[in-house]
Amino acid sequence: MVSTVVHAGFALALAVGLLGDYYDRRALAVVLAVVVFPEVDSFLGPVMPGAHRTVGHNLVLPAAVAALLYYDTRLRGRSTLRDRLADRFSERSAERWIAVAWVGLFVHVFAHVALDWVHLEGVNALWPLRDRFYALNGEALLSSTDGFVQTFVDVRVDPETGARRVDAGGGGTTDTVHVNNPVEPRDPREVTDEPVDRRFPVASAGWRLYLIGLGLFTLVARRLQSADPRR
Repeated sequence: MVSTVVHAGFALALAVGLLGDYYDRRALAVVLAVVVFPEVDSFLGPVMPGAHRTVGHNLVLPAAVAALLYYDTRLRGRSTLRDRLADRFSERSAERWIAVAWVGLFVHVFAHVALDWVHLEGVNALWPLRDRFYALNGEALLSSTDGFVQTFVDVRVDPETGARRVDAGGGGTTDTVHVNNPVEPRDPREVTDEPVDRRFPVASAGWRLYLIGLGLFTLVARRLQSADPRR
């Protein structure tokens, strides 16, 4: 599995670039909390089979939050969220935390859900509307003989009926898919006498270690750029 450390490393790189003038330690802490929070669904495994990569790893819930946030802050004549933040802090701080909320949503989708989408069984992207895991597997290339070739989405047409079938990496459901994690390191439906090996991954591949380093480098670079150049 992609470790929480890797998610956090990628989130740091995105947050530093997206927060802009709103960047500070508090905003960064909020973004990191948002990107780590989905891992809580690992603890739901004992009571809900297939909960990991489902409850906190779908696109439906962040889309709903984004729609509500956009409606409240952009479409309504008076924003409830903006008023509450202004009452607690100030009008300028209200705009700041609304911007941080948007960055948190973006980072959640691209630094967490999307990374898990390309690994192992993928994510239950449309849950709770549809119970189906999707994994982004394949390749895209330009061939001198075949032209453009992509295998991420498989489109097949039945020669007899003409019906078209599109496969975008769909897999099993919560009843059949289990993604190992430190809380449930193996599928509970498997009966074995072997001892339980709970591993808390940090970087199980070179590109994951690279993302961790990239996030830390970006954080340090932003800090150095913010320092007084005369010192």
